[in-house]
Amino acid sequence: MISFGPVPSRRLGKSLGVNNIPGEKKCTYSCIYCQVGVTKHYLSARESFYDPSVIFNEVNHHLEKLSVNDKPDYLTFVANGEPTLDINLGKSIIELKKLNIPIAVITNASLLYDPQVCSDLMQADWISVKIDTGSESIWKKLNRPLHNISFEAYLKGLDVFSKSFKGFLASETMLVRGVNDSTEDLNETTELIQSVAPSTAYISIPTRPPALSSVEPPSETVINEAYQIFSEKGIKCKLILGFEGTDTGFTGNAIDDIINICTVHPIREDTMLELLKKNNTDVFVLESLLFDGKIKKVSYNSKLFYIRQFRDDYFSKKK
Repeated sequence: MISFGPVPSRRLGKSLGVNNIPGEKKCTYSCIYCQVGVTKHYLSARESFYDPSVIFNEVNHHLEKLSVNDKPDYLTFVANGEPTLDINLGKSIIELKKLNIPIAVITNASLLYDPQVCSDLMQADWISVKIDTGSESIWKKLNRPLHNISFEAYLKGLDVFSKSFKGFLASETMLVRGVNDSTEDLNETTELIQSVAPSTAYISIPTRPPALSSVEPPSETVINEAYQIFSEKGIKCKLILGFEGTDTGFTGNAIDDIINICTVHPIREDTMLELLKKNNTDVFVLESLLFDGKIKKVSYNSKLFYIRQFRDDYFSKKK
């Protein structure tokens, strides 16, 4: 399934997700903190995954099944991997604009050096670009890019796109303890963000099960330091630290809702119970999905989450 939610978003309100990358995760990166897991299918060449009409029809049908209270604030391309790998992304955005709902795309920005990728993203209303560091060595350690993507190309793409995009541009920086959270690291990151000049720079920490179990959020002291450094440089920043809430949209089909959301967005236990309640079903559905191996239960920071069963168990051992 292509669409899911809407799910509560700390940036976008109610966000109806659009997963334009089918099957297992396909990405240019394999970030150590990624909630979708380690990348097994690295890609940098764009491919055709879905015809734009297929995406439009599914999203439109999904919207028709939602209650009035669940109508989304944004249609958000947040894929099982990197959404700009989809060569039809621009055409899909144009199609979805017919629904008169703002379009958002969350990208790791690794392909912005490609003029066609930039052209596709120009069709959107709201773009978030990943800027975790201003250091090439940390970028390689934290984001683990495909070998043929250079830091220089990444920086050039950010520069060109940020100067051309007319919509709302946001950046997101994920802080990981001991990797990109020193004072020196934060100052380097801030310099890069200053050059991109986003409308808002979001500072986030891992709150869902990461690809590598060794990943931990920084201390509260470091988070505050990051906020102060960003602010002192004149960057409008916001912290994304907490739980989004349990107000997840539903279509009436509990199995589809659970699988579609879990594919790109681990569901916390309390949110899962609320979703079952909204769909007028019980935990038997959840237990069946667990038994069939379609989803699995994992723990992170003393909280239980349900994720799509696509990958090996990266949470039972250190990497």
